[in-house]
Amino acid sequence: MKLLFASILIAAALPLAAAAETWTSAPLVDQNCSAKFTLRDADTHTRSCALSCASSGFGILTADGKFLKLDDAGSKKALAALKGSKKPDHLRATVTGEVANDTIKVESLKLD
Repeated sequence: MKLLFASILIAAALPLAAAAETWTSAPLVDQNCSAKFTLRDADTHTRSCALSCASSGFGILTADGKFLKLDDAGSKKALAALKGSKKPDHLRATVTGEVANDTIKVESLKLD
């Protein structure tokens, strides 16, 4: 009985796992330029600028205009996708992952 009670207390104390979210066609912006762009003008951010600022990491602008940083693995995925793209601007991505402290732990990223 004591073991069952202790197990219930431990289980109740564990945080619930965060659910993965997906952002579709979200503007992809490097962190250096994130403060310069809003949802209205994010599509003017160029691929060449994003590549030149890649060392700062990447993130997306959400539908409410908030910047969510991609984790290191996600930034590497974004960089690889940008290097493989020929789009001069209108950098949008579909990103799936879990958010913690305004950073997305990226599970998948694909340029749109």
